[in-house]
Amino acid sequence: MVITKIRKRDGRLVEFNPDLIRNAIHRAFIAVELGDGEVAEKLTNVVVSLLEERFIDKPPSVEDVQDIIVEVLRSSGYEKVADEYQSYRERKEELRRLKEKLGIEEPKLTVNALEVLKRRYLLRDERDRIIETPEEMFWRVARAIARVDRNYGEDPKESELVFYRMMARLEFLPNSPTLFNAGTRLGQLSACFVLPIEDSLESIFTALKNMAIIEKSGGGVGFNFSKLRPKGDVVMSTMGVASGPVSFMRIFDVATEVIKAGGRRRGAMMGILRVDHPDIEEFITSKLQPGFLSNFNISVAVTDEFMKALEEDGEYWLINPRNGQKTRKVKAREIWELIAKSAWASGDPGVVFIDEINRHNPTPEVGVIEATNPCGEQPLLPYESCNLGSINLSRMVEGKEILWDKLRETVRNAVHFLDNVIDANRFPLKEIEEMTKANRKIGLGVMGFADMLIKLGIPYDSQQAIELAEKIMKFIDEEAHKMSEELAERRGSFPNFEKSIWKDRYKAMRNATVTTIAPTGSISIIAGCSSGIEPIFAVSFIRKVLDGTRLFEINPLFEKIAKERGFYDANLLEEIAGTGSVKGLDRIPEDVRRVFVTALDISPEWHVRMQAAFQKYTDNAVSKTVNMPHNATVEDVRKVFELAWRLKCKGVTVFRYGCKPEQVLYIGEVKAAEKKFVSAESEYAGGCPTKTCPFP
Repeated sequence: MVITKIRKRDGRLVEFNPDLIRNAIHRAFIAVELGDGEVAEKLTNVVVSLLEERFIDKPPSVEDVQDIIVEVLRSSGYEKVADEYQSYRERKEELRRLKEKLGIEEPKLTVNALEVLKRRYLLRDERDRIIETPEEMFWRVARAIARVDRNYGEDPKESELVFYRMMARLEFLPNSPTLFNAGTRLGQLSACFVLPIEDSLESIFTALKNMAIIEKSGGGVGFNFSKLRPKGDVVMSTMGVASGPVSFMRIFDVATEVIKAGGRRRGAMMGILRVDHPDIEEFITSKLQPGFLSNFNISVAVTDEFMKALEEDGEYWLINPRNGQKTRKVKAREIWELIAKSAWASGDPGVVFIDEINRHNPTPEVGVIEATNPCGEQPLLPYESCNLGSINLSRMVEGKEILWDKLRETVRNAVHFLDNVIDANRFPLKEIEEMTKANRKIGLGVMGFADMLIKLGIPYDSQQAIELAEKIMKFIDEEAHKMSEELAERRGSFPNFEKSIWKDRYKAMRNATVTTIAPTGSISIIAGCSSGIEPIFAVSFIRKVLDGTRLFEINPLFEKIAKERGFYDANLLEEIAGTGSVKGLDRIPEDVRRVFVTALDISPEWHVRMQAAFQKYTDNAVSKTVNMPHNATVEDVRKVFELAWRLKCKGVTVFRYGCKPEQVLYIGEVKAAEKKFVSAESEYAGGCPTKTCPFP
């Protein structure tokens, strides 16, 4: 009997489509390095024949079909493929049960999202057994953060439900330490810290100790090493010779290596040195040595004076920070070229435009900003911390329309949530608690921007996308400031309000900053959306899951469109997975190819323009990686840096594919049969593909 119908899990009868069986088998083959479409076709025929033999009087169920697929794979000698298929099936069933328990129809967690949650986020007992579900995690966090309302005479019950719903619906997620630690004994909820380092051994090793305490709790730390005397300078107390900032950075690097070995979140640091420090050349080229300072991102603090000298093709002075004496003159162009060459070769250093950052310092009377957090999006004063969270923009679209009212409500609830985090936080150091509570900085950002563009049919590298970026971020920034003002009227302004730039613009302000665009590796994996404001990195690819297995993943928006428009096919997906890109594939309609541009399809100029568009309406800074193909030149890198300066970015990072010995994204380098595929680590969602990104 020919099978014409199949029974779904909800009891509905739908048309039987053997192509779905073939595609499922094909995907399982690719995941275990046997990307063989012909074998998948033959096995599909065997599965269909068995179904026709066994289900003469009634239609088979989805489970019946899946059972027979596993049976056929095993009997045909493909045990590994059968195991992969069965494992994926069991994970999907676990997700279905979870969705029923959450009581939320959409969205649903992906298989990899559940694996990431189980591996790093869900609480465990002393025997390392998981003791909570994702639902219970969201309730734990919501309850701990809402409880703060009592401090201000407010009932936390309503906030608790609001906070739970926006997390469980994956409309907003806070940074990873909040998900890890809210409602636990540790209770450290911040992702970003900056610690000061003065020119003494006591200060250096105090900073090292404090860094260890912070990293143990899940935070990342930024440092400015510019106050340390240069290599070869005199040490008066011993009449010895100083070894310079780079040598001391090695101590911090080794300590982080040890700490991260036992942590849930890999340690990461930002190391900054001023462009006028006498050791600047050594700093710029330090990461050309493979493995050296591997836990640091490094950036040169570029000044207005330097950029002026660069524009005039002139010289500038290097200055000894110990005594303020000028040591030697160097050509700005030579230093600029050295930065570009090193960034081209290794991905480091980035640049931070330190004077541009301080032009937007919200509390200039309190202090000068000298450093940022590890990914550069959060400039902070010494001992400040910041709590980050991101709105999932892909959930703010319906059809071809942006849901502005829903976005406004989410912004307001997220600002309330993040302000509460400051009071709920158990700070790792007294100095950090005092400084954080004095300024109450929060950083509300976005993720899923590339998904939003795809849903709206707008190419990422287009003027329309740039204009939408400005419109969206202006809306978020204005609504966030309004909510911060309302909170201040009820709860009081941050203590340094009278020393801030807001005192003449607002009656009150709860938070010195409210917006930040952070990278969102882990939390965008959980949310099932694109990372931060980055473009998608691949349309189909192999995902290395945390337990060592692999998944063949497809961008869900592409899969949906491909099925709706009739060009979905496992062979096509396998072809795309070779490069991750649909560029040049005539089998795909041109309008679809245009919208599904990947990070490496997009010219560097568009990356910078997008960063600048978001920066225009962001209090803090913007984390954005300018991805470049392997054949990009040093001149291309230099042009990116100069464009970022002209467009008033606060900093910029480039990454030329293949310039690092270790990446979390590989294009066409994972072998399956005679073919090679794009491969991504479990928590890579786009943007910075290096192992020094802490995946907030």
